[in-house]
Amino acid sequence: MASLKRDEKNQSEILSKKYAGDQKQMLLDCGYSEKAVQYFIEQPYMGSLPDADQISDMLGSCGDTMKIFLKIDDNTISDVRYQVLGCPGAISASMAAVDLVKGKSIEQARNLNDGDVFKQLVDIPVKKHHCIQLAVKTLHKAIDEYRNGHSELKDVKCPSVCSAPQDCCKK
Repeated sequence: MASLKRDEKNQSEILSKKYAGDQKQMLLDCGYSEKAVQYFIEQPYMGSLPDADQISDMLGSCGDTMKIFLKIDDNTISDVRYQVLGCPGAISASMAAVDLVKGKSIEQARNLNDGDVFKQLVDIPVKKHHCIQLAVKTLHKAIDEYRNGHSELKDVKCPSVCSAPQDCCKK
């Protein structure tokens, strides 16, 4: 029985690798660079941050949806995660944006533009440039909302006694 399960697992791994290889080649054939394909397949910054200081989301013109989670320490973006419901262009653009802003000051991150992300990706199909715009706009929205105190976290109920009053309720 153990041998059967091992064979099923090996078969699954083989099919998964073959599919990833086919998927990679399809994306390369469509005009995505190796770097953009790598971001899409690996999705290194996909997910959420449970201790985020800012959470914002945007709906793109094509229907792609992005949610961004920012962790900010001493005016520096210490961590970022995106949740993306969208195409390879949207996923790769958001992952590239993280590499460009993680560890940067809020001001530096707010200056990120579409061209910066495009250079990081090296190339994606022209019809997918709006995906880069969505990733950048989502980041900008989050930074602006953080600066203006319009965080989704503003409704967090403060405990009656805070262990660190200066940080209580993400002031």
